[in-house]
Amino acid sequence: MSNLKLYFAKASTFSQRTRVVLLEKGIDFTPVEIDLQNKPEGYTQISRYGKVPAIQHGDVEIYESAIINEYLEEVFPEPALLPQDPAQKAIARIWIDYANTRLVPAFNKFLRGKDSQEHEQGKTEFIEALLYIEKEAFAQGDYLLGDQFSLVDISFYPWFERLPLLEHFRQFTLPAETPRLQRWWSIVRDRSSIQQVANPTEFYIQRFAKILGEPVPVGAAQK
Repeated sequence: MSNLKLYFAKASTFSQRTRVVLLEKGIDFTPVEIDLQNKPEGYTQISRYGKVPAIQHGDVEIYESAIINEYLEEVFPEPALLPQDPAQKAIARIWIDYANTRLVPAFNKFLRGKDSQEHEQGKTEFIEALLYIEKEAFAQGDYLLGDQFSLVDISFYPWFERLPLLEHFRQFTLPAETPRLQRWWSIVRDRSSIQQVANPTEFYIQRFAKILGEPVPVGAAQK
């Protein structure tokens, strides 16, 4: 029995990040699925924000995916998911911040904005973020930092898995000006760790049809 417990939710983007880290590093862990609408008693003593993911590792309790992932990187250093060089590690952290502060808010505004004006603003910001990644990442290799899969790739990945939502509800596809990003996604999505935590497209469409209050056309969930 592992002494590391992961508290997660199946639909949580941030949980997926940490699940991928655990799988990539081959860390033995006990998964505990949390219903965020009906949290178990005492959960906020583990995750003080009441969110997922959270981990218990012996006497250590940590929440917030970016912090958990760096903790796992330090405690379980092999295989490395961050560069060893301090400058390159700082650049990796800048990219992780870019995912959290630029790409993710733009995606959410595009998909979940309160009106068409906010949708359009989100679309503009999302495309700008995609084009920036296309131009500034992929220095050498197929991954965002180069030739090694890293926490940077893991930080961006869940929103690419959810691109079918933008296609379905906002008629959006990745711009033709993003060939390297599209190649990156075709490589990343085939990794074993990603496939193990992936949810099917119909899972997202059915879920967001309820959240957005929009109908699902007959047969759409089977695409």
